[in-house]
Amino acid sequence: MAGDELRTRIVIMFDREPELSTLLLQHPHRLVIDLPKASFGFDKTSLEPRGLVTNVRYGLMDEHRSRMILTLRGPFKVEGLRVLKNENAPGYRLVADMVATSDREFAEAIQTQNASTGSTEAGSKGDRIGKAEDPVPPHVFTVMIDPGHGGIDAGAESPRGVKEKDVTLAFARELRDVLKENANIRVLMTRDDDRFLRLNERVRIARQHEADLFISVHADTINLRNIRGATVYTISDKASDSMARAMAERENKADAAAGVTHEEPPEVTDILMDLTRRETHAFSLNFANKVVQALEGETTLINNPHRYAGFQVLRAPDVPSVLVEIGYLSNAEDEKLMTDPGWRARVAGLLAEAVKRFSALKSGGTFSKG
Repeated sequence: MAGDELRTRIVIMFDREPELSTLLLQHPHRLVIDLPKASFGFDKTSLEPRGLVTNVRYGLMDEHRSRMILTLRGPFKVEGLRVLKNENAPGYRLVADMVATSDREFAEAIQTQNASTGSTEAGSKGDRIGKAEDPVPPHVFTVMIDPGHGGIDAGAESPRGVKEKDVTLAFARELRDVLKENANIRVLMTRDDDRFLRLNERVRIARQHEADLFISVHADTINLRNIRGATVYTISDKASDSMARAMAERENKADAAAGVTHEEPPEVTDILMDLTRRETHAFSLNFANKVVQALEGETTLINNPHRYAGFQVLRAPDVPSVLVEIGYLSNAEDEKLMTDPGWRARVAGLLAEAVKRFSALKSGGTFSKG
């Protein structure tokens, strides 16, 4: 297995060409691969959880059939599943590409599967899901708030010992509560307690719930203690300045702080995906500008408050995403404000207004980059 929480490739080697069938199951999300009777020779390392896959089970079903069950972190789609003849060695290989998707897309795939004759024949009685499909609720404009860091990854820390993970969670909860007052906006959080989440897992959660907007909240430190104020970042391969580049490099190392190594997923080149990314990026820029407009004159902003760099947590191809630096813990004045409930409530209210304006534009299907 190779990849991350957004895209994982699984390769299984066979001594001869297998005839197989597959089945999607939910509660939890699983991919079942049914095979003729087989001898399994996996080593322990190859079955260790990786990327989207959290568990692998396998064995004989009866004297004629074998089965593999892959349990995944959340909803997924099988983007490609093919059996190929090995070019430079005897035997065949199964290559399966699994991509994180939304609850709605997975439910639709289940419905399509169960509408096909014989689609559930391979499932045992307890596994069959055609009688209890989850309803697909109508989509409501959804905001995913992502409090930066958490758990073993404390993030930045002020000279007085205030931790970034606590500041971001407190502000995120305030923003959530303000947004919940609007019945037309659904508000979710990647974490609502002190837990560690990998960067790609944060992105996967946003995609699972088909978020229309992803807001990652941070409060970094910097060597220049006189620098203070809020900053809004959007993603770009090229950083707007050295400060933004350094900020992205620090934040992209969040996984390493918890002893987790980052593994690049299999790269996909697709014209439709590229168009999706462009549209998503335009929406991200639009919202970033609205945040700056909402905060300008109401709270302190850094010079050139809209900046950009290669933040890994902002890389969902289909979810407009921004990273909001609400202030710098290295600055005593910013630290004092960020730990003040009154300030948090006021700034969360300003940010919520930007969300509401963006929601109205996005829901209407029209927007400008300004």
